[in-house]
Amino acid sequence: MLTKKNQFENVLLDYTRYLRTEQGLLENSIKSYKQDLSEFGAYIQKENILLVKVDRFTILDWLNYLQNSGKSNNSIVHMVSSLRKFFAYLSDDQQIQIDPMLKVTTPKKNSHLPQVLTATEIEAVLAVPDISTTLGLRNRALLETMYATGFRVSEICNLKLADLHDELGLITTIGKGQKQRIVPIGEMSLLYISKYFKESRPILLKDKESPYLFLNDHGHRISRQGIFKLVKEIAIKAGIDKDISPHTLRHSFATNLLENGADLRIVQELLGHSDISTTQIYTHVSQKHIREQYNRFHPRAK
Repeated sequence: MLTKKNQFENVLLDYTRYLRTEQGLLENSIKSYKQDLSEFGAYIQKENILLVKVDRFTILDWLNYLQNSGKSNNSIVHMVSSLRKFFAYLSDDQQIQIDPMLKVTTPKKNSHLPQVLTATEIEAVLAVPDISTTLGLRNRALLETMYATGFRVSEICNLKLADLHDELGLITTIGKGQKQRIVPIGEMSLLYISKYFKESRPILLKDKESPYLFLNDHGHRISRQGIFKLVKEIAIKAGIDKDISPHTLRHSFATNLLENGADLRIVQELLGHSDISTTQIYTHVSQKHIREQYNRFHPRAK
């Protein structure tokens, strides 16, 4: 049984080990949960509430505090999810007698459609890198791969040479929950990857070795931050007036597939979604695009 409030950090440390070793979560997911729980831990310590004494009303007071502090509804939804998993773990491990989250309902998440790029905007983005330069060729190969596969930015960072099966037109990745999936990769992406591998990658490596496919200008694995910065800069150069991130290419990959008749279940597999309801958001994006095109071009739409 937990009896001291200063045990919270030790409990949180054990929990993050559990998420990593037994649940197989990626470091970014673990970091997100840890951030939520650290905030909650600071709150109950400030209120002088022991972890074993946390009840439903403590949770409701905390959520009300977050709301009054200006936290977005979606951030609060994520917090509830983090707390629900955490207290379920404590209950299963018999560190607490009663799970305070059992009677706490999850607020509805604000529904918003993800930002996507049109086919024309995709072409504009891909045309920005100067492939006559070392980094330009790497950038083109990187962007082509992101759009061709719909990979998450963490999956792109962790791609290794051994993951690419160019003779089969396939590429392997390890997604959320350490689940492996194999997806097709188009000829255009393979063309630029091949050129990058032969012409740019050896220059970036210099005299080093690396198992990773995409490298930074120091010859090390490219970082999430590096890709975020790159995509933002390229979007500006492409003249795109949208809030673009690496995930935008993933959204565009899924939406463009559905717009061109791909089956929802296939898109689910390609994206690595465990629940098809997550994939269904892209059907709404696709329908929105169709309505916009109809209203724009049909003579009787106005």
